[in-house]
Amino acid sequence: MPNATTSYNSLEEVLASIRGLKDDPLANAGTNIVISRGNPKARLLLIGEAPGPQENIKGKPFVGPAGQLLDKILQAGEFDPENDVYITNSVFRMPPGDDGKSFRKPNDKEIEFYRPFVFEIIRQIDPLVILLTGNVACQAILQKTGITSLRGKWIELDGRWLMPIFHPSYLLRNQSREPGSPKSLMWEDVREVRRKYDELLGK
Repeated sequence: MPNATTSYNSLEEVLASIRGLKDDPLANAGTNIVISRGNPKARLLLIGEAPGPQENIKGKPFVGPAGQLLDKILQAGEFDPENDVYITNSVFRMPPGDDGKSFRKPNDKEIEFYRPFVFEIIRQIDPLVILLTGNVACQAILQKTGITSLRGKWIELDGRWLMPIFHPSYLLRNQSREPGSPKSLMWEDVREVRRKYDELLGK
Protein backbone atom coordinates (compact mmCIF):
# COMPACT_ATOMS: atom_id res chain seq x y z
CA MET A 1 0.00 0.00 0.00
CA PRO A 2 1.61 3.29 -1.08
CA ASN A 3 1.81 5.96 1.60
CA ALA A 4 3.42 9.33 2.19
CA THR A 5 6.89 7.77 2.29
CA THR A 6 6.48 5.88 -1.00
CA SER A 7 8.73 7.29 -3.69
CA TYR A 8 8.39 6.57 -7.39
CA ASN A 9 10.97 6.81 -10.16
CA SER A 10 8.63 8.15 -12.84
CA LEU A 11 5.19 9.58 -13.46
CA GLU A 12 4.22 6.32 -15.18
CA GLU A 13 5.01 4.43 -11.97
CA VAL A 14 2.74 6.74 -9.98
CA LEU A 15 -0.09 6.44 -12.52
CA ALA A 16 0.26 2.64 -12.66
CA SER A 17 0.10 2.47 -8.87
CA ILE A 18 -3.07 4.58 -8.81
CA ARG A 19 -4.67 2.48 -11.57
CA GLY A 20 -3.91 -0.65 -9.57
CA LEU A 21 -5.57 0.54 -6.35
CA LYS A 22 -7.84 -2.07 -4.80
CA ASP A 23 -8.03 -0.99 -1.15
CA ASP A 24 -8.74 2.74 -1.45
CA PRO A 25 -11.83 4.14 0.32
CA LEU A 26 -13.80 4.28 -2.95
CA ALA A 27 -12.63 0.92 -4.34
CA ASN A 28 -16.08 -0.62 -3.81
CA ALA A 29 -18.01 2.38 -5.07
CA GLY A 30 -18.37 0.96 -8.57
CA THR A 31 -16.74 4.00 -10.16
CA ASN A 32 -13.67 4.23 -12.36
CA ILE A 33 -10.17 5.54 -11.73
CA VAL A 34 -9.80 8.99 -13.31
CA ILE A 35 -6.33 10.48 -12.99
CA SER A 36 -5.20 13.06 -15.52
CA ARG A 37 -5.13 14.67 -18.94
CA GLY A 38 -2.85 17.10 -20.73
CA ASN A 39 0.88 17.32 -21.19
CA PRO A 40 3.06 15.67 -18.49
CA LYS A 41 5.92 17.98 -19.53
CA ALA A 42 3.83 21.09 -18.88
CA ARG A 43 5.06 23.67 -16.37
CA LEU A 44 1.51 24.50 -15.24
CA LEU A 45 -0.27 21.88 -13.11
CA LEU A 46 -3.96 22.15 -12.30
CA ILE A 47 -5.44 20.07 -9.49
CA GLY A 48 -9.18 19.50 -9.48
CA GLU A 49 -11.48 17.90 -6.95
CA ALA A 50 -12.95 14.51 -7.94
CA PRO A 51 -14.46 13.02 -11.10
CA GLY A 52 -18.10 13.66 -11.88
CA PRO A 53 -20.39 11.40 -13.96
CA GLN A 54 -18.97 12.39 -17.38
CA GLU A 55 -15.38 12.12 -16.13
CA ASN A 56 -16.21 8.70 -14.67
CA ILE A 57 -17.45 7.54 -18.08
CA LYS A 58 -14.65 9.05 -20.20
CA GLY A 59 -11.81 8.37 -17.76
CA LYS A 60 -10.41 11.93 -17.92
CA PRO A 61 -10.81 14.89 -15.54
CA PHE A 62 -12.71 18.02 -16.51
CA VAL A 63 -14.51 16.77 -19.64
CA GLY A 64 -18.06 17.86 -18.73
CA PRO A 65 -19.50 21.40 -18.78
CA ALA A 66 -17.11 22.54 -16.02
CA GLY A 67 -14.19 21.16 -18.02
CA GLN A 68 -15.28 22.97 -21.16
CA LEU A 69 -15.44 26.20 -19.19
CA LEU A 70 -12.03 25.45 -17.65
CA ASP A 71 -10.49 25.12 -21.12
CA LYS A 72 -11.96 28.50 -22.10
CA ILE A 73 -10.54 30.07 -18.93
CA LEU A 74 -7.10 28.64 -19.66
CA GLN A 75 -7.30 29.84 -23.26
CA ALA A 76 -8.23 33.31 -21.99
CA GLY A 77 -4.88 33.25 -20.18
CA GLU A 78 -3.21 32.16 -23.43
CA PHE A 79 -2.59 28.63 -22.17
CA ASP A 80 -3.21 25.71 -24.52
CA PRO A 81 -5.13 23.14 -22.39
CA GLU A 82 -3.54 20.21 -24.22
CA ASN A 83 0.07 21.40 -24.41
CA ASP A 84 0.65 23.95 -21.65
CA VAL A 85 -1.21 22.29 -18.79
CA TYR A 86 -1.33 18.97 -16.95
CA ILE A 87 -4.61 18.37 -15.12
CA THR A 88 -5.14 15.89 -12.31
CA ASN A 89 -7.54 15.25 -9.42
CA SER A 90 -7.37 15.31 -5.63
CA VAL A 91 -9.52 12.16 -5.47
CA PHE A 92 -9.33 9.63 -8.28
CA ARG A 93 -12.77 8.01 -8.18
CA MET A 94 -16.21 9.60 -8.24
CA PRO A 95 -17.75 9.45 -4.75
CA PRO A 96 -21.27 8.14 -5.39
CA GLY A 97 -24.32 9.77 -3.88
CA ASP A 98 -26.77 7.97 -1.63
CA ASP A 99 -28.90 6.97 -4.61
CA GLY A 100 -25.92 5.31 -6.30
CA LYS A 101 -26.33 7.51 -9.38
CA SER A 102 -25.49 11.05 -8.34
CA PHE A 103 -22.17 12.05 -6.80
CA ARG A 104 -21.10 13.89 -3.67
CA LYS A 105 -18.15 15.89 -2.41
CA PRO A 106 -15.22 13.70 -1.22
CA ASN A 107 -14.96 13.31 2.55
CA ASP A 108 -11.88 13.91 4.72
CA LYS A 109 -10.87 10.24 4.76
CA GLU A 110 -10.95 10.01 0.96
CA ILE A 111 -8.97 13.23 0.49
CA GLU A 112 -6.39 12.07 3.04
CA PHE A 113 -5.94 8.66 1.39
CA TYR A 114 -5.20 9.97 -2.09
CA ARG A 115 -3.07 12.94 -0.93
CA PRO A 116 0.33 11.11 -1.11
CA PHE A 117 -0.35 10.20 -4.75
CA VAL A 118 -1.19 13.82 -5.59
CA PHE A 119 2.09 14.96 -4.06
CA GLU A 120 3.97 12.31 -6.02
CA ILE A 121 2.37 13.59 -9.23
CA ILE A 122 3.52 17.10 -8.27
CA ARG A 123 7.04 15.81 -7.65
CA GLN A 124 7.20 14.01 -10.99
CA ILE A 125 5.68 16.83 -13.07
CA ASP A 126 7.81 19.44 -11.25
CA PRO A 127 5.66 22.41 -12.33
CA LEU A 128 6.47 26.08 -11.98
CA VAL A 129 2.89 26.97 -11.07
CA ILE A 130 0.08 24.93 -9.49
CA LEU A 131 -3.58 25.95 -9.61
CA LEU A 132 -5.88 24.51 -6.94
CA THR A 133 -9.49 24.52 -8.11
CA GLY A 134 -11.94 24.68 -5.25
CA ASN A 135 -11.94 23.65 -1.60
CA VAL A 136 -11.17 19.95 -2.05
CA ALA A 137 -7.92 20.70 -3.87
CA CYS A 138 -7.02 23.29 -1.20
CA GLN A 139 -7.71 20.74 1.52
CA ALA A 140 -5.63 18.10 -0.26
CA ILE A 141 -2.57 20.31 -0.78
CA LEU A 142 -2.78 23.07 1.83
CA GLN A 143 -4.90 21.22 4.41
CA LYS A 144 -7.15 24.24 4.65
CA THR A 145 -10.37 25.42 2.99
CA GLY A 146 -12.14 28.72 2.44
CA ILE A 147 -11.82 29.30 -1.29
CA THR A 148 -13.41 32.76 -1.20
CA SER A 149 -10.60 34.05 1.04
CA LEU A 150 -7.81 31.88 -0.46
CA ARG A 151 -8.46 32.51 -4.14
CA GLY A 152 -6.20 34.79 -6.10
CA LYS A 153 -3.38 34.71 -3.54
CA TRP A 154 0.02 33.22 -4.21
CA ILE A 155 1.32 30.62 -1.77
CA GLU A 156 4.87 29.31 -1.94
CA LEU A 157 5.19 25.62 -1.05
CA ASP A 158 8.44 23.69 -1.40
CA GLY A 159 9.76 26.22 -3.91
CA ARG A 160 6.63 26.10 -6.07
CA TRP A 161 4.01 28.78 -6.54
CA LEU A 162 0.40 27.81 -5.89
CA MET A 163 -2.78 29.78 -6.45
CA PRO A 164 -6.23 28.64 -5.31
CA ILE A 165 -8.94 29.53 -7.84
CA PHE A 166 -12.69 28.99 -8.02
CA HIS A 167 -13.83 25.64 -9.35
CA PRO A 168 -15.39 26.10 -12.81
CA SER A 169 -18.60 24.41 -11.61
CA TYR A 170 -19.00 27.29 -9.14
CA LEU A 171 -18.79 29.73 -12.04
CA LEU A 172 -21.48 27.80 -13.90
CA ARG A 173 -23.77 28.42 -10.94
CA ASN A 174 -22.82 32.11 -10.81
CA GLN A 175 -23.16 33.52 -14.30
CA SER A 176 -22.85 37.24 -13.51
CA ARG A 177 -19.90 39.06 -15.06
CA GLU A 178 -20.32 42.16 -12.89
CA PRO A 179 -17.16 43.54 -11.22
CA GLY A 180 -16.48 41.51 -8.09
CA SER A 181 -18.48 38.52 -9.32
CA PRO A 182 -16.82 35.06 -9.34
CA LYS A 183 -16.39 35.17 -13.14
CA SER A 184 -14.85 38.63 -12.96
CA LEU A 185 -12.49 37.52 -10.18
CA MET A 186 -11.51 34.42 -12.17
CA TRP A 187 -10.54 36.63 -15.11
CA GLU A 188 -8.30 38.65 -12.78
CA ASP A 189 -6.78 35.44 -11.42
CA VAL A 190 -5.97 33.91 -14.80
CA ARG A 191 -4.28 37.14 -15.91
CA GLU A 192 -2.18 37.11 -12.74
CA VAL A 193 -1.30 33.44 -13.35
CA ARG A 194 -0.13 34.36 -16.86
CA ARG A 195 2.00 37.20 -15.46
CA LYS A 196 3.62 35.01 -12.79
CA TYR A 197 4.15 32.13 -15.20
CA ASP A 198 5.95 34.39 -17.70
CA GLU A 199 8.00 35.93 -14.89
CA LEU A 200 9.14 32.49 -13.69
CA LEU A 201 10.06 31.51 -17.25
CA GLY A 202 12.07 34.71 -17.54
CA LYS A 203 9.92 36.17 -20.31
